[in-house]
Amino acid sequence: MARGLLIVGASGLAREVLAAGITGVVGILDDNVGLHETEIAGIPVLGAVVDAVSRAESLLVCVGPSQSRRNIVRRFRKFGVAEERYATFVARSARIGRSSDIGHGSILLDNVVVTADAALGRHVVAMPNCTITHDDVLEDYVTLAAGVALGGSVRVGEAAYVGMNASVRQGLTIGSESTVGMGAVVLKDVPAEATWAGVPAKDIRADEGRR
Repeated sequence: MARGLLIVGASGLAREVLAAGITGVVGILDDNVGLHETEIAGIPVLGAVVDAVSRAESLLVCVGPSQSRRNIVRRFRKFGVAEERYATFVARSARIGRSSDIGHGSILLDNVVVTADAALGRHVVAMPNCTITHDDVLEDYVTLAAGVALGGSVRVGEAAYVGMNASVRQGLTIGSESTVGMGAVVLKDVPAEATWAGVPAKDIRADEGRR
């Protein structure tokens, strides 16, 4: 990161990354013109998101929603931004097992634990106190809210969101672009693009359709 680092998105996630002690940040980019020429946690907001294309710094996309994060990366890809340009941030208090892999652009905040042989894709976000155990697979753009616990051999599909303090039993699959509500206890596979919540978790949109 000798060239410095740009944070993309003047978001709550950006402030959490800054609070967790990331170094080398030279500026923030955001499309909210009202934020330009201001500072966030002492870091200047330098301009719009697209300005990253003409600059040389490493990038870290700090946009919370999974699909919005994916849209920004896809937008950059059209301008020739290579995956290797994205930084990865792991907070000092996080613990990553030596046999686990973390993809470019991912963010693991304070007290995240990743144990053995887990694979985290690109631009994954794990908020504080998440537990990712052996052989878990998190595909690109997954978001885990604070306190999520995944049993062993869980697969979380691309751009899925798992809410705060949710728990997922071992061996299950959370489908791509699905949402698991906060505090949910997932005991069955969650289909793609579904919304599940409750204890045990179930498809809340199906329940609403029966009313």
